[in-house]
Amino acid sequence: MPELLDKLAPFEQRFAQLEEKLADPEIAASAGAYAETAKEHASLREIVAAAARYRANVDELVASESMLDDPDEEVRELARAEIDELAAQREELEREIRVLLIPKDPNDEKNAILEIRAGTGGDEAALFAGDLYRMYSRYAEGHGWKSDPISVSQTDGGGIREVVVNISGKDIYSRLKYERGVHRVQRVPATESQGRIHTSTVTVAVLPEAEEVDVAIEPTDLRVDVFRASGPGGQSVNTTDSAVRITHVPSGLVVQCQDEKSQHKNKAKAMKVLRSRLLEQEIEREAQLRASDRREQVGSGGRAEKIRTYNYPQSRVTDHRAGVTLHKLDAIIEGDLDEMLDAIHVFMASQAEAAGTGA
Repeated sequence: MPELLDKLAPFEQRFAQLEEKLADPEIAASAGAYAETAKEHASLREIVAAAARYRANVDELVASESMLDDPDEEVRELARAEIDELAAQREELEREIRVLLIPKDPNDEKNAILEIRAGTGGDEAALFAGDLYRMYSRYAEGHGWKSDPISVSQTDGGGIREVVVNISGKDIYSRLKYERGVHRVQRVPATESQGRIHTSTVTVAVLPEAEEVDVAIEPTDLRVDVFRASGPGGQSVNTTDSAVRITHVPSGLVVQCQDEKSQHKNKAKAMKVLRSRLLEQEIEREAQLRASDRREQVGSGGRAEKIRTYNYPQSRVTDHRAGVTLHKLDAIIEGDLDEMLDAIHVFMASQAEAAGTGA
């Protein structure tokens, strides 16, 4: 695909320039300049490596196609088999490269605060919230990310009313940011005696983890309350005033944490969530100032948007934004999300490019 090679060329040229700079003694003598150059060089390494594999694939495909004119039938048959294999590899490489070409968001490299809440559907919604929590936890584990629960509110039936978890690792927010919205499930509840399909919803929010430098919070704007934790957690959690509730008076945001036995640790976790929610408010405020055509084409990513349906009877998962349907529900619920996430990222990038605003 020539147009894809044209898009890759500037990255390859820049990568070569950076390699020359890293070999320059003057750059090496300046710790700051060397670190900055090395960082940009590292950020391009993955896409340049993918470009090299893609160019090699194109060259091998041309060579194999030339063998189709060979007078020997065995050679032609071998060429056809190689062409099929190379075409499949090329399709996968193109998908990988299109994801790598997506413009970077300033928050892409940040960790994320993941919030999952049961919506409409009663106990079934709470059970599905638990399923999604396990799905994201397994996905995080598969990528070597660390999940640190901040607060969990469970139901008597084994479901989850709400869970807030901090996920840390490499490029977390970049990977999960389009998961925010309403997730709908269609299935027969275990308690349904007549086999009727019920529809329930769960809301998911993904916030970039904010550092103190990202959001300025005045101590005088905070009201901090401590109270005795409830629910699972052990005797010391339930009999001491270790739980913390923080209210940010100017915005009205309220955050609480009771996951840890230490009041100090709970306060630190709650502040982490508060900073992230305040950063999200600022991001949304800036988004509203941008052109309306971007919001129409890309969507605001608001929590009221129904983004995905999980249909158990048909074993399918459909993302309504990208128009992607995968008939592998069991695998997805077990954390096999990459194919779906790649498709959504490519779609969102194409919509942003069409709107002329970037990702």
